[in-house]
Amino acid sequence: MTEYKAPLDEIRFTLRRVADLDALASLEGFEHTEPELVDGLLDEAARFFEQVVAPTNRDGDTIGSQRNDDGSVTAAPGLAKAYRQHVASGWNGIGMPAEYGGGGFPWLLGLAVQEMLASANMGYSLCSILTQAAIDALLNHGSEEQKETYLAKMVTGEWSGTMNLTEPQAGSDVGALTSRAEPDGDGAWRITGQKIFVTWGEHDMADNIVHMVLARTPGAPAGTRGVSLFIVPKFLVDDGSLGERNDVHCVSIEHKLGIHASPTCVMAYGDNGGAVGYMVGAENAGMAAMFTMMNNARLSVGLEGVALAERAYQQALDHALQRRQGRAQGAAGAGPSPIVEHPDVQRMLLDMRSGIAAMRGLCYRNAEALDWAARGPDEATRTKGEERAAILTPLSKAWCTDLGCELTSIGIQIHGGMGYIEETGAAQHFRDARIAPIYEGTNGIQALDLVGRKLPMRGGGVVADLLLSIAATVESAAEFPGLRMVAEHLEAAHSATEAATEWLLERRSADPADALAGATAYLEMLAVTTAGQALADGAVAAGRRADSAAGEDAAADRAVLARVFSANRLARVPGMLAAVTVGSADLQQATTRLLTQ
Repeated sequence: MTEYKAPLDEIRFTLRRVADLDALASLEGFEHTEPELVDGLLDEAARFFEQVVAPTNRDGDTIGSQRNDDGSVTAAPGLAKAYRQHVASGWNGIGMPAEYGGGGFPWLLGLAVQEMLASANMGYSLCSILTQAAIDALLNHGSEEQKETYLAKMVTGEWSGTMNLTEPQAGSDVGALTSRAEPDGDGAWRITGQKIFVTWGEHDMADNIVHMVLARTPGAPAGTRGVSLFIVPKFLVDDGSLGERNDVHCVSIEHKLGIHASPTCVMAYGDNGGAVGYMVGAENAGMAAMFTMMNNARLSVGLEGVALAERAYQQALDHALQRRQGRAQGAAGAGPSPIVEHPDVQRMLLDMRSGIAAMRGLCYRNAEALDWAARGPDEATRTKGEERAAILTPLSKAWCTDLGCELTSIGIQIHGGMGYIEETGAAQHFRDARIAPIYEGTNGIQALDLVGRKLPMRGGGVVADLLLSIAATVESAAEFPGLRMVAEHLEAAHSATEAATEWLLERRSADPADALAGATAYLEMLAVTTAGQALADGAVAAGRRADSAAGEDAAADRAVLARVFSANRLARVPGMLAAVTVGSADLQQATTRLLTQ
């Protein structure tokens, strides 16, 4: 397996030329985000994840985390040691509030560090990602006492966090859950029930695990209106110190296609009288806190598509440079050529690299929007950031994870038959990537959210603003000869997406089933067009700075990426319009026939 090398040039370019980290540094609270400090931080993060975390990836896959007979879980070899170094180095809290021990940096910078973490070992990274989501829920919905009790330790990573949402009879339908919470005096509750698919639900890396658990209180309304959220720590906390073991245990670990480093646990609550829990927020208001956690995790999951595709690309490129087979057209000398000289291999490598750059741009801009929403200088700016993040989050989560699966598969294809052999390690990236389109609301749910909730925002005005910004990019790109083809494809994609948007807004009222039938195709249209904008903006930014030989090389490289993405991805967008507007009649008719057979 090829060693991981953090793509610092790509990360820095995207932070500053596609997103605008320097503009965020002007906001109150982010003044310490200075270029020299950021560059040093990125250098050190790269060293840590390359040298400490990445070497654990192979054992994480082949050995994995193991459940012991007493219900405890031992992390894969090397992970506990790496985690202790991770915590000691402060990487867990880069984008977390300084008042709780975090770095106080923009979420955008934290996401860049998180990309390196996920590339180094995706299964291991999930522990930190779920902890971040739990932290976000407490920051937004927890009491001051809860924040003081838990946040500082969770921000450092000394204590990890989980989301306990799913039950055997209730998958994405959270309203069908049956876990119970009974009042126990002094604000405590006794939790009973079983949860499945709990990522890092039990392990030996952190001193405590803070479970965020959805359950029903006595007399709660049916469905999602009767769900509450509770903190259920593995060890009870008394004046900041760890106390007795709570009544929560790991029953089993799932046997999975990938991410073997991550223990996906079945958790039992209350087998011996009830686990002690503490309500977060108001009774029956658990869904709001749950969505806070989910939305935080959705961007992180989208980033996993970027991270795994990057790891697969590096390995595929290394193989293509070393593997010799056949003679390339016009090759000099005797003997077989490195396969990187064959045009079809070049095509696949550039498809991977341009797709990764587009995904990275989309995710980083999503994080940037969240920073403007949190720290914008006025209400109008914060609202604009909130709206843009609301639109970009389902695009980042769904499209980046789908494309991540596709690109890791291409990585196997470049290896040929050796890619299908586990010893090369290429297959692991594909297997690990496959969970991401399912995580945190399947990608179909992301599409329904986009069309059902996000598209109607401000009467369609939020999407209209995004489309206006894309139209502006078309004009900017057209100024550069090397980007005129990009401008043409982006303009065609923009026009088709605009037509799809107008059709969906009309059909939402006339026949909602028609709109929902086209939701997945629409999400892909909007995501590819928005990601194409990010690549084009980056190429324009590089072109405007091409005032030296190095600058000219950088501009030429960004133009190539934009052109390849335009030809391979953007050019398909107009053809997707038919899938958006076809309606639901055929789907319903075919389903009716199946049900009556």
